[in-house]
Amino acid sequence: MSETLAVPSSPPTPANRPGRRLLRHLAEMTVAMVVGMLLLGPLWRTAGAALGFSGMLARPEVAALVMATDMSIGMAAWMWHRGHPARATAEMVAAMYLPFLLLLVPFAAGLVSGDALTLGGHLLMLPAMVLVALRHRHGHPAPANRHPVAAALARRWPTWLALLMTVDNWVSPTVPPPVMLLVLPAGYLLIGTARRQWRTPGTLPVQLAGLAGWTALAGLAAVADDGPARWLVAAGWLGHAGWDLAHHRTGRVVPRGYAEWCAVLDTVVGVTVVLTIVA
Repeated sequence: MSETLAVPSSPPTPANRPGRRLLRHLAEMTVAMVVGMLLLGPLWRTAGAALGFSGMLARPEVAALVMATDMSIGMAAWMWHRGHPARATAEMVAAMYLPFLLLLVPFAAGLVSGDALTLGGHLLMLPAMVLVALRHRHGHPAPANRHPVAAALARRWPTWLALLMTVDNWVSPTVPPPVMLLVLPAGYLLIGTARRQWRTPGTLPVQLAGLAGWTALAGLAAVADDGPARWLVAAGWLGHAGWDLAHHRTGRVVPRGYAEWCAVLDTVVGVTVVLTIVA
């Protein structure tokens, strides 16, 4: 008679333990909220200046609700990307708004100040987020069944991130100082070191050559007259966009997502510098 041996279930790995998963989820939500505020804040300011409602946006109750909206959009977008169910996302959005809505009553009655409204809303938001996360802690996010167009747009998140970060460049184009050209190759060196990319022969010399090239360009722009200096700065940013595309193609030194983000950002900065010069 054959016996069926029970295969013991393997213990959960540290990354899959419920506590770790919960903390990771909360950390992701917090980062997404901050990113939402940083990226959408300039859009509100630009729209307010263009349409004439900057004064209304400065009112404490409006600013609090706008902030909750920015955080909710960032958080909801990330939860959608991670495949969380719509009900959990809706409840987390409610956790963003509810603290501010509750505090609007004593604020309207003159019992709390605008600073207390903002601070209290953020403090109450944290336990509200934890409660929602605990309520759905046993639910595992699954890949969302997205339309092919939506999936393609989601894969281009570095592009959308770079475009959001450079909204102000189109509204108020400026010429960055020449020293900013040194940040471009320095980022590649730092990331490449962290990723231990210098084991591939020839990789580090290429990056050092890039650093030397942009350093020389920054030096020329720093000592040149204002007109030529601006064109040198524009050439430096647009040239680095080509550098980004080459690294995106090879997938070396930096992640492809970073190379894509950097290429779009560098292109926008370079183009808006050119527009500033010709205008």
